[in-house]
Amino acid sequence: MGIISYALKGNLGNFLKKLDKVSEETKMSKLKLFNKFLKCFMMQGFGYSDYLNYELYLKTKKEIKEYASIKDQDKFYEIVSPSRYKTFFTIKPEFLKNFKDYVARDFFYEGTIVELKTFLDNNPEFMIKPIDGLGGRGVDKMFAKQVTDVEAFFTELKENRLFLEGYVIQHPDLMAFCQESVNTIRILTFNYKEHSEVLFATLRVGNGNAAVDNFHKGGMALLIDLETGKLVGEAVDKDLNRYSVHPKSKIKFEGFKIPNWDIVKKTVLEASKVNSHIHVVGWDVAVTEDGCTLIEGNRRPGFDIVQVTSGFGRKDLMRKVLEKINEEEHTDYKI
Repeated sequence: MGIISYALKGNLGNFLKKLDKVSEETKMSKLKLFNKFLKCFMMQGFGYSDYLNYELYLKTKKEIKEYASIKDQDKFYEIVSPSRYKTFFTIKPEFLKNFKDYVARDFFYEGTIVELKTFLDNNPEFMIKPIDGLGGRGVDKMFAKQVTDVEAFFTELKENRLFLEGYVIQHPDLMAFCQESVNTIRILTFNYKEHSEVLFATLRVGNGNAAVDNFHKGGMALLIDLETGKLVGEAVDKDLNRYSVHPKSKIKFEGFKIPNWDIVKKTVLEASKVNSHIHVVGWDVAVTEDGCTLIEGNRRPGFDIVQVTSGFGRKDLMRKVLEKINEEEHTDYKI
């Protein structure tokens, strides 16, 4: 998909309706709002959702320049995470095999009916997922007792390119926020030659209405202090609603310490070295009672959750990565 078509992905009519609401809240004319969007799109490649999610209509030209647009991300990731190596991460069952040392759960993919039966016997609850899905689309929780015809289920998995993962039993402290979903950490790492570091981290929490915590499926997210593992500030969702406590469990976010934080960082830093061609990865990590387990790794982690939870543009993270590569390779990559 080209940058322009991706940037304009979505419903123009719906975008214009949302501008009506923004106009009412900001007292800015709809024409002025739309004209500013056009400038953001033409100059930097921002799309409909970017313009609204980052509240670019309230930002100065200097502030807008610091936001990583779709166009910026496309350029950045082709440098640091080349598409020719993408299947190592994007085919989810292959990811589980490639990172088996950091994955503490069972899964079923392209096995026999006998192996499927064994999986169902050993996993009374599990997740069903597309093998190459994005943003939590097509992901759901199931129970083995729901499968009344194993042969028909086997055929369905094959025809729809689905696979199964054992359900992760998360740390009880994180489960307390929202029991309906596994509440995971999105943590960005940068690995290059002998250099490896954590760039950014957020906690994603489900809203209690879905089986996943994804930002694009109604979940909320907030910053994690990289040194202490403590949550910082308020949680925010895709519609920019903010929460000092979880809307259902009423547990306060600010100051909560992520269990096993040092183990989480150690795990992703080790995992980041498995593929030396992919330098930046957005890991989804579930914290368990005795450590953690990788859920998946994203070769092109979106900057929406990064920039929305930060409240400002994060091109600084891109520059930090490119400066290190430029130093080592005598290149002149810029964003």
